Amino acid sequence: MAMDAREIEKLIKTHIPDAIVTIRDLAGDGDHYAAAVVSEQFRGKSRVQQHQMVYEALRGSMGGALHALALQTSAPDN
Repeated sequence: MAMDAREIEKLIKTHIPDAIVTIRDLAGDGDHYAAAVVSEQFRGKSRVQQHQMVYEALRGSMGGALHALALQTSAPDN
C-alpha cells in the first residue's frame, strides 16, 4: 500500500517537532518521494546523523509502504 505525503510529514514532525518538511511525490505513485527537512535539531550533526533521525521518525516504513525517499536535511540558516 502506498504512503501519503501527509503521513510522511506527520511521522517526521512527531519525532522532530520543529521540522519544516517539504514533500514531493517523484513518480505520482505514492511510493517514490523527495523530502527536504529543516530542523534546529540537526545543527552540529553530520548529514548521516540527520538522515538517521528522519529514518527513525519513519518507523520502519522505508522499504514497505514507502519504497524510496530522496532526502535532503539541514539546520535552518540564521
